[in-house]
Amino acid sequence: MQATDAKGGFVRQVSGFRHWVTPDGAPGPTGQGGFKAEAGRYHLYVALICPWASRALIARRLKGLEAVVGLSVVEPELGDEGWAFAAPDALTGAGHIHQLYTRADPHYTGRATVPVLWDTQLGTIVNNESADILAMFDSGFGALASGPVLRPTALLPAIEALNGRLYHTLNNGVYRAGFATTQAAYAEAFADVFATLDAMEARLAEGGPFLLGEALTEPDIRLFVTLVRFDAAYHGLFKCNLRRLADYPALSAWMARMLAVPGIRQTVSIDHIKRGYYSIKALNPTGIVPLGPELPWLMP
Repeated sequence: MQATDAKGGFVRQVSGFRHWVTPDGAPGPTGQGGFKAEAGRYHLYVALICPWASRALIARRLKGLEAVVGLSVVEPELGDEGWAFAAPDALTGAGHIHQLYTRADPHYTGRATVPVLWDTQLGTIVNNESADILAMFDSGFGALASGPVLRPTALLPAIEALNGRLYHTLNNGVYRAGFATTQAAYAEAFADVFATLDAMEARLAEGGPFLLGEALTEPDIRLFVTLVRFDAAYHGLFKCNLRRLADYPALSAWMARMLAVPGIRQTVSIDHIKRGYYSIKALNPTGIVPLGPELPWLMP
């Protein structure tokens, strides 16, 4: 059951594991030290339906960490026990993600979310906050990583400002609309979503090719993971139906550029996205998965 505030607004759970992988194992910004960057030591658990997990998945791809950090993808449908594996997890034998949480902390009582970055050496969760994992993949693995810098130092103030705006009004805004339990909470979230889409459309129409100029940076990933799900899930199921992504020419062109970046298209499964979102019983009790829509920007 999703948590709501006194006004009927959606409240997202705070991530409970906040350790950091660092090149030398020193403590990161939060949590404890001892998590040294080593090839083969860490494993990433994701759901392809989940935008938060997809942030980490894209960063793993762009930073060339596929051979360094292992990967497991759970089933798209959300069952009574949460995220499930198609077969017992090869590393831990777990059948569900929640078993990883209780293995890491027998007293854990929160929801078992993805992504999860797992330490195979210590048998515990390093981190379950997507923003942290993305930052770790960008700089925490040192020479084991390659590819573009996603959080360049010179752009950090602009990155953090844009990240904050995108998170509240769009990334989490669609959830605030979809899981609102009052008309007022829904209307507020709805307005935030489309004000932000309008602003990003104007920004890309005037500049680009990416949100902060010539190079892809972290805010592009944050915007992408929401927009790639927008017409397929949020427009209908989450009642964010004022306009479609297809109605925004600059955003649609930007989506095509993002999908042309090597590795990004491979992180997207519209089948998983639709099956996953439409399995949420509170929003779609019949479980019927729509056959549409056509997504022209997703075509090769």
